Amino acid sequence: MVMKTEFESIPLVKNESKKRFEIEIDGHFAFINYGETENQIALVHTEAEPELAGTGAAGAVVEKTLQYIKESGKKLLPFCPYVFAFIKKHPEWKAIVDEKFGGYDKL
Repeated sequence: MVMKTEFESIPLVKNESKKRFEIEIDGHFAFINYGETENQIALVHTEAEPELAGTGAAGAVVEKTLQYIKESGKKLLPFCPYVFAFIKKHPEWKAIVDEKFGGYDKL
């Protein structure tokens, strides 16, 4: 776990109506927009509301989402540059990336 301890207990919500994974901190959200098929989850864009800038919330939502994908047994398509960079920095997550992903060999 690399996330700050204050984020560990915050639940990850899969908001299917908004098509995003999200965590809420004091009424503010950090979230990742996703797309999903039977076998894959594509992470498209990571964002934290301005109030959460620099808090580590974006990294926390990424880590929680990667854990969710790992447990789901699906393969990850990390289109989001932030997620891609996170995996590059923490290569233990490469195991859940779909080998067919375009940038796989760059991770």
